[in-house]
Amino acid sequence: MIERFGHGGDLETAQAAFGVDRGAFIDYSANINPLGPPPHVLARVQQELRDVVHYPDPDHRRLRALLSEALHVDESMICIGNGAAECMALALLAMAPSRVGVIYPCFSEYAELSRKFGAEVIGIHGHAEQGFRAELNEIAGLMQEVDLLFLGQPNNPTGVQYDLEELEQLAAIAADTDTMLIIDEAFMDFIAPDRQATLLPCVEQYSHVILIRSMTKFYAIPGLRLGYAVAGPSLIHRLKSKQVTWSVNRLALAAGEACLVDCEEYEAVTREQTVIERNYMIERLEQEFGCQTWPSLANFILVRLPKPWTAEQLQTKLGLKGILIRSCAMYEGLSETDIRLAVKDRERNEILFNKLTEVWQEGV
Repeated sequence: MIERFGHGGDLETAQAAFGVDRGAFIDYSANINPLGPPPHVLARVQQELRDVVHYPDPDHRRLRALLSEALHVDESMICIGNGAAECMALALLAMAPSRVGVIYPCFSEYAELSRKFGAEVIGIHGHAEQGFRAELNEIAGLMQEVDLLFLGQPNNPTGVQYDLEELEQLAAIAADTDTMLIIDEAFMDFIAPDRQATLLPCVEQYSHVILIRSMTKFYAIPGLRLGYAVAGPSLIHRLKSKQVTWSVNRLALAAGEACLVDCEEYEAVTREQTVIERNYMIERLEQEFGCQTWPSLANFILVRLPKPWTAEQLQTKLGLKGILIRSCAMYEGLSETDIRLAVKDRERNEILFNKLTEVWQEGV
C-alpha cells in the first residue's frame, strides 16, 4: 500500500513504488474536482504573485466577508484555516478534550490529530447495512463518554450523511452532555443544495457545534490549503485565539476570494457531473466487476471488491498501469477488500474501466 502518510494523493510515494512518472498518473485516490480550478481563480493567483513580498491579512477580512455573504452568517462566526485540517486542530487546541469520539470508518485525521494533542480516542462502529452510519442512540452513548466528537457529513470514505433531524438531535445531546460536536462538511459542496443536511442556517443557536468545510476539494486547489470553520462567535473566538499568525498565505486567500465570485456555472456543472459519473461508475463496478458499493452523495465511492481480490493487489496492478486508487484496508471498520474511488469525468473513467478490465483478465 502507498498510503504511507494515511491519505491518498501521494504521487511521490506512488512514483517510487510503481516506477511511473508522478505527472502521468490518473489519481483516483484523492477526491478532487475533475474540472480543475476555475480559470479565473488561477488568473487571480497568478496576479497575486506580485504581492508575495507583503504579508497576508492576518484576519482574512476579504475572504470572511465574501463567505459571510455566501453562507448568510455573520463574519464573526467564521474562522479561516490552512485547510480543513487546521480548523480541526484549532478546535482540539481550543477545547483541549481529554477524550475524543469517532465513528468508524471515518477520516483518519480525526484520531491522528486527537492523539497528537494528547487525547484518548474512543470509537464506535457504523453498520454496513446503513451505509456505515451508527444508530442515534449509539452516538448518544458515545457522547456521554467523550468531551468532543467528530462526525463526517457526508462521511469519508463512505459518502453518506445523517439527516437533518438526526443532526438536530445530536446537537441537543451535545449541549446536554457538554460535548463539543465537530461536524466535518468538507465534501458538502458536492451535494445539491436541496439535498444537503446541514445545521449551517441555525448553527449560532447551538453552543456546542462547530462546522468545518474545505474549499480545496470542490474548487480543485488542494495544493493551496484552504478551509474554514463556522460556529457561534464565542466558539470562533476560541479557535482564532489558538491560530498561528499568517497561517493562511496570500495565494490561498486570493484563490478563496475568487472562488466565491462568478462560479455559479462551475458549481452547477460540478454537481451535475458528479451525480452522472458517480451513477455510471457504480453501475459498471457492480454489473461488470461484481463489486459492492454504498449509496454515496459525495464525489467518491466506497467499493468492496469480490474475492479473491484485495485492495493491495488491485492497487499494485492498477498503479503499474498509471491508475492510483485508495486502499481502505487500514480504515478501522472496513476490510482488506475495500477501496475508495474518486468520481472523475467520462474520459478518465473510461480509461479506468479499460485498465480495470485488463487487470481482471490478468487475474490476481
